[in-house]
Amino acid sequence: MAAFDVARFRALQRERGLELGQPFHHASVTASTNDDALSAARAGAPHGATFVADAQSRGRGRRGRHWFAAAGESLLCSVVLTTSLPLERVSLLALVAGLAVRAGIARSFSDPAHGERVRVKWPNDVWIDEHKVAGVLCESHVRGSALAAAVVGFGVNVSTQEFPEELAGVATSIALSGARIPREELLVEILAGLSERCHLLERDGERSLTAELSRHDALFGRRIRVEGVEGVAAGFDHSGGLLLRVSRTEMLVTLNSGSVEVVG
Repeated sequence: MAAFDVARFRALQRERGLELGQPFHHASVTASTNDDALSAARAGAPHGATFVADAQSRGRGRRGRHWFAAAGESLLCSVVLTTSLPLERVSLLALVAGLAVRAGIARSFSDPAHGERVRVKWPNDVWIDEHKVAGVLCESHVRGSALAAAVVGFGVNVSTQEFPEELAGVATSIALSGARIPREELLVEILAGLSERCHLLERDGERSLTAELSRHDALFGRRIRVEGVEGVAAGFDHSGGLLLRVSRTEMLVTLNSGSVEVVG
């Protein structure tokens, strides 16, 4: 197992003047970086506190699904964010993080045209050529009725060459897609992008995301099924909701959550 090089990350962090990534916590193995970050948030961890592990024993995605990550082959990270966003808009952070992860992965390709293969699949995945390369999990620490802090977690398949049989047809890694980037450099790129987009969201609102989401939408024009409702994906509304043109009625509806199945 290749250990994350903390000294290298800190040097790169200083060079970029990163707002996020400090204090920085690294573990060879943990149950879940999101659980670590949530516990720290409840104990008063500051904005930017970052938790990275080389392996997780209970890593999870949305709806409690297990997240596969071979030890030392993935970037497993969770970040504590304090934000002025109201609680009802915190789900936007998953899209912000997805865009930051997408951009970081895209920069790992030497040819920018190949970076365009990296796209965001609403609501919380990143794809390369129809295969999942990363996932995002956003969770909240609530005090009373207000958002005290958010935790944004992401897992990126970096150097994995083989996946379990049940994932072999749906998952990929940066390495399998023809690019290379050390995990330390990738994390710096993602944190820089996450910080930039969070500031844009707080300053300009949801509309700051929609143009970028539209450029890198993996679902646009595809026939999909979301929680039993089938239609054609038609982009995003100003709040980051998925627009779906329902097959039977041609009615355009907005979806704010749900699991997506591509059917055509």
